[in-house]
Amino acid sequence: MSLALYASNPAASRGRAHAEPSRPVRGPRDAFQRDRDRIIHSIAFRRLRGKTQVFVAPDGDHVRVRLTHSLEVAQIGRTVARALGLNEDLTEALCLAHDIGHPPFGHAGEDALKTATADAGGFDHNAHTLRVLTLLESPYPLWEGLNLTWETLEGLAKHNGP
Repeated sequence: MSLALYASNPAASRGRAHAEPSRPVRGPRDAFQRDRDRIIHSIAFRRLRGKTQVFVAPDGDHVRVRLTHSLEVAQIGRTVARALGLNEDLTEALCLAHDIGHPPFGHAGEDALKTATADAGGFDHNAHTLRVLTLLESPYPLWEGLNLTWETLEGLAKHNGP
């Protein structure tokens, strides 16, 4: 399927903050596919399995975790992107990473952090997602962060949902 005129084209990406050393091609992955893969293989993404999103029943075993939620969002996102002619890989990367900045203990944990940090400007999970992916998650020796494309970072910065 071809991309719509308004879709982000990986061949026209604005690139990454840090130039990466050239290396032999490891398959036909474009810039947004590499972003998606870096997110999936990150420690921060794996940590989503231990972060609750919603407690359905106080005595039940039906606790929603953010990893499952993010996988579901990614599946829906790809379907919507396909229908609109958008870049499915960029959409998937954004969907997979959108909750990485949430603290443990669901919405109660975020509310507690907002209260505790109110004098210092508060806590925003969207800003923390960018902080994690650009500074704290550092698998590469030459720079901090995952060195994601500007398009991925911009998409995450514009995510303003709860």
